[in-house]
Amino acid sequence: MDIRNILKERILVLDGAMGTMIQQYTLSEEDFRGQEFKDHPTSLKGNNDFLVLTQPEIIKEIHIKYLEAGADILETNTFSATRIAQADYQAEDLAYRINLEAARIAKEAAVEITAKDPHRPRFVAGSIGPTNKTASISSDVNQPGIRAISFDELSMAYKEQAKGLMDGGADILLVETVFDTLNAKAALFGISELFSELGKEIPVMVSGTITDASGRTLSGQTTEAFLISISHFDLLSVGLNCALGASQLHPYMQILNNQSPFYTSAHPNAGLPNEFGEYDQTPEEMGKLIENYLEEKLVNIIGGCCGTTPAHIKEISEIAAKYKPREIVHAEA
Repeated sequence: MDIRNILKERILVLDGAMGTMIQQYTLSEEDFRGQEFKDHPTSLKGNNDFLVLTQPEIIKEIHIKYLEAGADILETNTFSATRIAQADYQAEDLAYRINLEAARIAKEAAVEITAKDPHRPRFVAGSIGPTNKTASISSDVNQPGIRAISFDELSMAYKEQAKGLMDGGADILLVETVFDTLNAKAALFGISELFSELGKEIPVMVSGTITDASGRTLSGQTTEAFLISISHFDLLSVGLNCALGASQLHPYMQILNNQSPFYTSAHPNAGLPNEFGEYDQTPEEMGKLIENYLEEKLVNIIGGCCGTTPAHIKEISEIAAKYKPREIVHAEA
């Protein structure tokens, strides 16, 4: 079933935070390494994406929990699975394999749950994070022209990641947590090249990050500028996620609602972090804030980012079922 047709009928629910759930398993260095990588030269603890290779049953279990909570769209556990980000762990040559396995695991979970309710298909979105490099900002304050990475290096890495995700069965590609729109444009360029080479396309979502009350991305763009910068691409949706809670993100979603020719998405954090970096917002508190989005018809896809759990997604899913989706006139059937 085409996701575009479903989006005309109802609001779809994206899953919640993967990292928040992984933390609950209190995994050791040995758990991250597994048997195959017990002699890996660097520490792997904290490399959550790597767990699709060493602890696939845990990742699938988390996916199942989100699906059972009401998620329609699963994000793969690949937020930092480019060879650029994996270089920190000397695992860059495993990037394609990580993405392939992550998509395969998520797809397996989605198929299992869909089989129980065939009239409600579940989709897999290949998560493509921003990397730990920025194409727009100098890595040396004394040399404004210096860049830690080039556009070509980024686009090639994103292309490799996207290929692994598609080969593993992803239904959608989600370029998310965009703090530098030039990075996102590199991702879209790499994806476009991949589509041409494969002779096949799947829907693409883009989700940016407004970093603070200034209403701008880290590289200085307003919400409007971010939208315009990526509107050349035939996107399924444009949205916002991370950095802010639902209350703080609300005005920027209103801007997207007013100006986006695409479907819109939001997956905010569970409020703002406390002094220990933890998220205290309960599912009920977050649900009330999300309901404001739905009453105003700001979104077509809604979910959760940092600090959210299956309990948050269950609350959001139950509320979303009561409302009609945002309508747009430019979305293609």
